[in-house]
Amino acid sequence: MSSKQQRFSSTLQIAAKSRTHTAAPLPPLSALPTKVLLRSLLVSTISSKPLLLGPSLWLMSILSKPNRGWLTNVDRNPILHGILKKTFYEQFCAGETDAETRATIRELKDMGFRGVIMTYAKETVFDHHTNTQQGLGIAALDAKNNDDPLHPRVAHCANIEAWQKGTLETIKQLSDGDYLAMKLTGAGPIVTEAFSKGELPPTQMLDALDEICRRCKERNVRILVDAESHHFLLGMRRTTLDLMRKYNHDGYALIYFTYQAYLKSTPATLERHMAAAQQEGFTLGLKLVRGAYIASDERSLIHDTKQDTDDAYNGIAQGVLKQSFGKFGTETTFPSVNLFLASHNKASVVDAHQLHKQRTAAGLPTVPVGFAQLHGMSDEVSFSLLQLKGVDGTPEVYKCSTWGTMGECLAYLLRRAIENRDAVMRTTDEYNALKAEFGRRIRAAFSFSSS
Repeated sequence: MSSKQQRFSSTLQIAAKSRTHTAAPLPPLSALPTKVLLRSLLVSTISSKPLLLGPSLWLMSILSKPNRGWLTNVDRNPILHGILKKTFYEQFCAGETDAETRATIRELKDMGFRGVIMTYAKETVFDHHTNTQQGLGIAALDAKNNDDPLHPRVAHCANIEAWQKGTLETIKQLSDGDYLAMKLTGAGPIVTEAFSKGELPPTQMLDALDEICRRCKERNVRILVDAESHHFLLGMRRTTLDLMRKYNHDGYALIYFTYQAYLKSTPATLERHMAAAQQEGFTLGLKLVRGAYIASDERSLIHDTKQDTDDAYNGIAQGVLKQSFGKFGTETTFPSVNLFLASHNKASVVDAHQLHKQRTAAGLPTVPVGFAQLHGMSDEVSFSLLQLKGVDGTPEVYKCSTWGTMGECLAYLLRRAIENRDAVMRTTDEYNALKAEFGRRIRAAFSFSSS
């Protein structure tokens, strides 16, 4: 950044912090550093304009395909890498190195967030349309043969080892109260093959998960098992419930599973898992999202309309907060549940927080709840929640990010772009809010400089 640009940015920042003595409260986005505001405005401009977003989606889908030549390989082409790094990557991702990631975490916490949710970018996406799966950032590494009782042909898998190493490195970046988000399919094809059959993964993977859980418990870092392609969910659910049985006790969830409200089957799945928690005496970790694999999952599995998805999301969130969902809380005792609401819908999260606050104040039963939005998205929602924070420290608001090389993060970036395309109203609202904040700072800067 040139000295002239630095002076302009500093003036905007000073203006944003000035005149705090006035009665009118500052808008939520006033907490954004100017450099983040400007980058957000650029990305939001692209996301809210179909003529700009369409070509961007097409280009990113090309770049995310495997076996690319030098020209379209984002990790080898310095020009392409530089353009993407300073725009979409820095908007939505934490860093390509440990140092970059730690700097981003510090920046987010300095903005007032309770903590961060961090994930290692390796994953596998199953495309229902082509009946194929694509491993992002996963090398074609061989596994040696052995006598593994779960998978007799598998002894040591280099992909599992690489995924475990990357996940453990992620834990080192986190501190007390943060969350680790795990993409289990990042461990490669041997693991995803087991998941697609509804089986447990190889012993090596189970041992890796045990070590990850122990390390997180030592650092007071909780674990969110991320939502992934529906093709893998059966085995993922089975594996995660086993971890909950082992580590989630006494009203505290170390492990959460992510439930996607856009799947028609989610309420029934959740009832089955709540029944298991009730009968077996463990705490169910419930992270609720709307869903992000609409471009690759089988469409018939997903609600027909956005309103149906919204109703499902709000019904689950409100029901759990009231401790009344399905037969639980009415016909039978409500199980021990910890809730985490990840949503960019302002009405959903604000209503949920107000309900939790009201029930707590009235001494009515409820469950612990946290809130999160993705890094680089819905900052107006995030900072609106932060402005509601009371003396009890609630709501606890987090930003969820991912780290890894540009190539490893492309699938994640593509999903963020698709999510912005599909959430037209929200994206437009974000764009307008960012423009309004930029205009406010410009007006304040001129007023400040002339006073």
